[in-house]
Formats: sequence, structure tokens, C-alpha cells
Amino acid sequence: MNTQTLVGAKMRTAVIDSKQLKQAAWAAVVKLNPLYAAKSPVMFVVLLGTVVTAWLAVSGGPSDPMLGFNIAVSLILLATVLFANFAEAIAEARGRGQAASLRAARAELTALRVRGVVEERISSSQLRKDDVVRVSAGELIPADGEIIQGIASINESAVTGESAPVLREAGTDRSGVVGGTKVLTDEILVRIASDPGHSFLDRMIALVEGTARLKTPNELALTVLLSAMTLAFLAIVVALPFIAGFVGAKVDVVTLVALLVCLIPTTIGGLLPAIGIAGMNRALRANVIAKSGKAVEVAGDVDVLLLDKTGTITHGDRQATEFHPVAGVSKSQLRDAAMLASLADPTPEGKSIVALARKQGYTLADPVDPHYLAFSAQTRMSGVDLPANRQIRKGAADAIGAGPWASGASKASNGDCTPGSKGGARRRHAAGGRRRPAPARCGRAVGCGQARRARTLCATARAGCQDGDDHRRQSAHGSSHRGDRRGRRFHRPGDAGRQIAAHPRRTGARLLVAMVGDGTNDAPALAQADIGLVMNAGTQAAKEAGNMVDLDSDPTKLLAVVEIGKQLLITRGALTTFSLANDVAKYFAIIPAVFAAQIPALSALDLMQLSSPTNAVLSALIFNALIIPALIPLALRGIRFAPSSASALLLRNLLVYGVGGVILPFVGIKAIDVLLSMSIGV
Repeated sequence: MNTQTLVGAKMRTAVIDSKQLKQAAWAAVVKLNPLYAAKSPVMFVVLLGTVVTAWLAVSGGPSDPMLGFNIAVSLILLATVLFANFAEAIAEARGRGQAASLRAARAELTALRVRGVVEERISSSQLRKDDVVRVSAGELIPADGEIIQGIASINESAVTGESAPVLREAGTDRSGVVGGTKVLTDEILVRIASDPGHSFLDRMIALVEGTARLKTPNELALTVLLSAMTLAFLAIVVALPFIAGFVGAKVDVVTLVALLVCLIPTTIGGLLPAIGIAGMNRALRANVIAKSGKAVEVAGDVDVLLLDKTGTITHGDRQATEFHPVAGVSKSQLRDAAMLASLADPTPEGKSIVALARKQGYTLADPVDPHYLAFSAQTRMSGVDLPANRQIRKGAADAIGAGPWASGASKASNGDCTPGSKGGARRRHAAGGRRRPAPARCGRAVGCGQARRARTLCATARAGCQDGDDHRRQSAHGSSHRGDRRGRRFHRPGDAGRQIAAHPRRTGARLLVAMVGDGTNDAPALAQADIGLVMNAGTQAAKEAGNMVDLDSDPTKLLAVVEIGKQLLITRGALTTFSLANDVAKYFAIIPAVFAAQIPALSALDLMQLSSPTNAVLSALIFNALIIPALIPLALRGIRFAPSSASALLLRNLLVYGVGGVILPFVGIKAIDVLLSMSIGV
């Protein structure tokens, strides 16, 4: 698979072949259906003008001296509508090409459905949400879901393009699986997450193909503005014959239609749908599945970034590496106490403590009549109650120190509970009876290159970054490792959601928030955030709460998402500026042509010194039609985004697309006029 790099994200190249060009050309003709054309008010007016001028050309008959002019105007207007339809159709064709590669992973598969003790082999299309399937090594996962039992190495190259296998395990934040991917080792039970046709990839396929694309709020607002401008110019053109009658001027209907088409913003009206679809295509090429076009657009205006550090920014899980007993406690006593206190801790860290204790020679028999205290993110501890009123607790230092079993000596040891020299290191304590705690070191390294990328990501946000972790010291250490001095840290599940909800009340401002997460505990914050980017390896609850899924599970992919959103907004704004600016030159071409004969003073507006009124009208209309296909590559590719201030960006757009939009039509219309005068001699 060919790839290219954009802000560290793998981008799939999309190539338009001859077959897709033919399909787009036919789709442009099909879109002439008035019911479809009415979705774009600007182009619908052009289509009505085409019908009116064609009817006038036919009704005038062969004897009409303006027959050739009327036919030419009608054909040019028809080409204008077809070019606009083609721009949208070619964007949809690119989407269909990308969707085809995803559908290849959606080929009809078989599944081993498990119902109680009964297992049956069925087609994947018969699976329904909450069905449980068994997938063994060498088999393809039949549909999106979440592992509920087992651990396996999975090849996700069919979806992500990455050949390296990934590890997925039940009960962790890395339990999500995607349909069409291949299990390489072991065996897993998967709970299906959606009905056929309603998976994340199915939604994205529908969006990029345009079959389920809804206009975004900004796109709707711009459509309303363009519609209002069209109605205003329509009213002016309708009133023109009456106004011209006062000075003895006469204007034929075909010329009035040509004037109307040159006045209204046909360029942006024709390219607007293609710009929106192209934005969705770019998101998919970045391996990001967006549930709506609004999510892609809003990403360009993000103010605050919330990062879930644990398991998202960092690579791997914390692993116990050493036991460090304090004075008066032997290493074997600490080992045995940590082992017993971790039996009810299902987290990777708890499992690693058990594994380390056994590796170092734990030999005690199973305790008699134990009462286990399961670990939770709220209490941040686990333990066991034994006979003779013996209690053993293992957990974060401050959680142990706040418990009723902690002695005064425990507070003295808290000075030892600072992050170690290794990235992300911290200590868990085991307390038994009234003995002073003894720390066990657990370490986790920040992923290679993540620190640099995270600093770049934080610099992109206008209001800084915040990160969430299950321990305040580890979160602070991670933030300092990233070089972030502006953000807040919060350390309990739900804190991120409360931060999002409280921000408008605290500041009086409504900022747009982007959240990156992967776990079930991230779901509330992902649901409340304007942009919820979920790792593909995350839990099903997180995927349902977010509005974007990153197939590469790369937390810094938010950089690419923000860039794509900004690129979409910049492209739409720049082409709108260009469209309105190039209308200026058309005014100087067509208005003198319409009225100069009756009102000689208006000939001063003929700055281009066009050869004749007829050529002036035709030149303006031809340029108005040709500029649409000329801008299709820019609309599909998008204007290059470079981080800069709003004022610098506005100045650049005004100079390049504003001033350039005024100058280019003067050159283009004059060139077309010269060619017309040379070819038809009018």
C-alpha cells in the first residue's frame, strides 16, 4: 500500500482512474435532476436560466437574428451546471475508491456464534449486536466488537495498513477489535458491538460516498448567505428592465439571465459540496473514522486539548520491577504481603506484582477464609482481610496513608513516594496491621517520540493541554516530561468530564474541547467533548461515546485531525473569497456590454476594451464556467495549512485569493475575448 506522511499520520493515497472519471461524468448528468439540483440554490438558479434561454432559443425559430447567441448562452450555462455537478461527483468518486479498499475487509465472513454451550457456524451478516463469537488463531474477526475473554495477537493491516501485529486483551483498555482483521495467536471471545451495516467503518463509507452526508453548521450558514445573495441579485435583475425603461434602454431576457449568472456566486456555489466531501476523504486517508462531517469541521476550531495519558500517550502498562522494604521489614515479608494484597487487583500493575512475587519465590499456602478488597480507581487500593483482625492493603501512598490502619510511621515514609528516575515511575505501598508501609517500584516509559509530538500538539491548542491519569504525581511527572507548563492535571475518573462541564461556568466562555482517550473511564469526557478521538484499540464504551476513531491508535493523530479541520475551513474561506472577488471583473465586462449602447457614459467601465457586447457576455460566461473545473484540484486537495495567527492567515487569503481573484478574471476574460474575435470574427 502506498503511503505518505502528514504530521506523523499514515495517509492513504487516492488515485482517480479512467473508470471513476466516467462514473463521475455520468453522475454529473444524473444530478441535473431538479429535485437534486434544488439542494444548491445558486446552481438551481443557473439550471433554471439554462431552461429559460434554451426555450427562448427554440421559440425564436431559425429567423431569430439572436438564435446563435441564445444557443451559445444556453450551452454555456448548461456546462456551468455540469462542471459544478462534476466537482461533487469526482469528490464522491475519490471517496468510493477509498471505501472500496475498506469494503475489501468487509467481505462476507463466517462466524462461530456462541450461545450458552451451543456453538454454530453462521454468516457474518446474520450476527446482531451483543452476539458472542469465538475466534481462533488464523481466523478473521467477523465484525466490530470487544474481547470479553482471552488475549490474542491481531493483524490489523487490512484496516490500518500497519503490518506489525497488535496485542488485544479482555478487561483492559485495549480490548476493542475491528471486523476483517486476523487473529494470529490464541483464541478469544468477542461481543459484537453493532448490527450489520452500522459499524464505524460502515458509517464512514456512507459519509465519504456522500450517501449519508449532512451539511455541517458552517456549510449550512454559508449556503444561507449564498442563497440570500442570489435572491438579492435576482430581485435586482428583475427590476432592471423597468429601471432601464426610464432612460429608453431595452435589455433582452437572455442577456438578463447571463447578467444574473455572472452576478451570483456560482464558483463557490458549485464547489461547496466538493470541499465538504474532500474533507471527509482526507480524514479517512489519515485512518480516522469520523461519525459526521461536523466533527471534522469543528476540529479546526479546537481551543482545549484533553489527553488521557495512561495507556494512550504512554506505551505499555506499569510493571512491578522491585520490592523496596523499609527498616524493620524484610524483603520476603514485603513480597508476601504485596502478593496477598494484589490477588484482588485485576489491573496490569496488580498482575505484575503477583508475577514478580512468584518469580522471587513466594511459597505461602492459600490464606484461610480471606475477604478480598478489589481494586478500584476511586479507592486506588486493593487488599485482603485475614483472620485475627489482620488487614493487608496495597495502593497509592496517599490512599494508604489516609486509611484507618495507617500509623504515624506511614506519614514519615511518604517522603519516599516521589517519581523515580525512570519515566513515569511511581511506588505502591503495602501495609499490614500497624507496620509502616514498604514501597514497590512500578515503571512505565513515555513512548518514543511522544514527548516531542505532544509538545507540538499542545502548541496547536489556543488554551493549552490537560491530561488525566489515575495518580496526580504520575500525571505531573508526565506533563513535565512532555514540557507542558500550561495545562492542568486531574487524577480520578470523571474529573475530565467535570472539567469540561465546569469550564463555561468558571470562565464565562464556551471553548471547543478535544479529548483523546481509550478507556471506559474516559467515556463521560469523550461524550461531553466537542471532539472525542478514541483509539481503535480502546473499549467499546469509549468508541460509542466519541465521535472519531483513530484506526492507528496514535494519540498524536489529533494533530492530523486538527490540521484536516483547519484545512477544510481555510479552503472553504479562501475559495469563497476568490468567488466573490472574481465577480468584480465580470461586472466590468457584462454591464458595459448591456447598457453602453443606450447609455454611452457606461462605456468608461469597459476597462478591458472587449471587442463587442456579444463577445463580452460570452467571454464572461465562459470564464465563469471554466473557473469551476480549474479549481476542482484545489478544492479536493485543500489549501496547505501552516500554523499562524488569525490575522496573518486573513492577510494571506486576502492577498492571494482576494487580490488574485480580482486580477485573474480580467486576464482570463480578455484572453477569451481575443480568441472569440479571432475564431468567429464578431
